[in-house]
Amino acid sequence: MSGTSGTPAHPYVVLAAQRLLPVLRNADADAAARAVTQLLAAGCRAVELTTSTPGWAGAVARTAGLADVHGRRALIGVGTVTTAAQAAAALDAGAAFLVSPYPAPEVREVAGRRGAVFIEGGFTPAEIASAVRAAGAAKVFPAHVGGPRFVRSLRAVLPDAVLVPTGGIRPDEVPAWIAAGATAVGIGDGLPADPAALAALFADPADGPGRGAPGERGPAIEAAVEPAVQTAAQTAVETVSQTVLQAVAAPEQRP
Repeated sequence: MSGTSGTPAHPYVVLAAQRLLPVLRNADADAAARAVTQLLAAGCRAVELTTSTPGWAGAVARTAGLADVHGRRALIGVGTVTTAAQAAAALDAGAAFLVSPYPAPEVREVAGRRGAVFIEGGFTPAEIASAVRAAGAAKVFPAHVGGPRFVRSLRAVLPDAVLVPTGGIRPDEVPAWIAAGATAVGIGDGLPADPAALAALFADPADGPGRGAPGERGPAIEAAVEPAVQTAAQTAVETVSQTVLQAVAAPEQRP
């Protein structure tokens, strides 16, 4: 399942379509690479590895060029990124996006300078709003503390944000979070080992654990992703573009 087939897509659009983002914390790089391969074979396209896995950068490099079972290029992100060194190493290894568990100014700076997608973590409304203003998205962590009602409240004041609650959420709880306004839900535990059961999670979110509220259309087709997510993705791209242009115009100010 190697190769780079498939049309490039912004991570926000992929997450909005996929709804469930696996967050892998494995014993070593080999186990992480195997887990990614299994997820891609199940129809998952975006996967988050974490810096808590020994040899994580090697696992990213080994899997970043793969495609999922549908021939779409995989998006391998790196989570628990909290330092500039980790951010640079992840991007050098081929990471498609970065994720932090809490506000990480160093990572935000590296992501902006290198034109990378960064989903910054936060828990308070101020932290989450700050992350959204910077890049259009935020990881809500630890999500289980506030529950779906907390995300619903955030969505009311951040209608165009890409919100990815993570922490203490089981796969069968994803529908409630999506109905509350989550763009996608990070799942670290509880993913089934059985290939058929795993594939069912990524079949058509309209019929599976990632489905929206009753009566909503399934988000399996990326072209039909909601305008709010498209707006957030475009805002992020414009922000990064402005940063790059400023750096080119004033090279003496580069770090």
